[in-house]
Amino acid sequence: MQRLAKKWRRSRTHIGFVPTMGYLHEGHLSLVRAARQRVGQSGKVVVSVYVNPTQFGPQEDLSRYPRDLKRDLKFCRAEGVDIVFAPGDAEMYPVKANGNYSTYVVEEKLSQGMEGASRPGHFRGVTTVVAKLFNLVRPDVAVFGAKDFQQAAVVKRMVRDLNFPVKIIVAPIVREPDGVAMSSRNKYLAGDLRPQATVLRRSIKAVRQTVAAAKQPVPATKLRAIVGQVIKTAPAARLDYVEFFDSETLSPMTKVLRGMHMALAVFIGKTRLIDNGQL
Repeated sequence: MQRLAKKWRRSRTHIGFVPTMGYLHEGHLSLVRAARQRVGQSGKVVVSVYVNPTQFGPQEDLSRYPRDLKRDLKFCRAEGVDIVFAPGDAEMYPVKANGNYSTYVVEEKLSQGMEGASRPGHFRGVTTVVAKLFNLVRPDVAVFGAKDFQQAAVVKRMVRDLNFPVKIIVAPIVREPDGVAMSSRNKYLAGDLRPQATVLRRSIKAVRQTVAAAKQPVPATKLRAIVGQVIKTAPAARLDYVEFFDSETLSPMTKVLRGMHMALAVFIGKTRLIDNGQL
């Protein structure tokens, strides 16, 4: 992959990159289209498919995370992807098994709250693997989805702070007809669990309506109570966190105004889903 990327760069071919963990859906494909739009038909679009173990905690779903490379390749072929880069752990972390791997990339500010607090070590794994993938694919532009809002912010900060020559594009969330954000983990939602996943989007809408109707800043405690009431309408739902924050700094806000952002994580049964939206 790296030799091929260097060859492209020598010929001044622009490279667009979409890093994924596979089990692709329409949300991923929208990122592919955004990458193609950026580099044009004369450029190259690379999609990586790699379930990165360093961003999963010991009790998380690494072993059962959905995988179907044959299906992913079919989707990528239909979208005109030039290269699907699907390495294994032995290629990405060749000396980790014998204890000799000791270098990680750590962002120390934007990664502390929300997903960072709920999933310790998660963002260290994300920034490390993204840095490695950038060094392998050598992209001019990389496209991330807005569903993982904090992740995109952390990657943008890493790129800025470490001088990666990569333009980061954050593409809009793609949703199912009922408003549920598209996610590979939606596959886990069987039977009556799937309709209950709408509580995330409904929580965002309820908060947005409250903030829009208010004539002054709304206390975050009041908004959390509103989210709690929405979550209770789904018997299998359990709130992990909800946060209200400045969309640039990710700083938590105790008083919430229009234009600020919210993000939440909710367990639907055993499946953990995330969503976010501007208020």
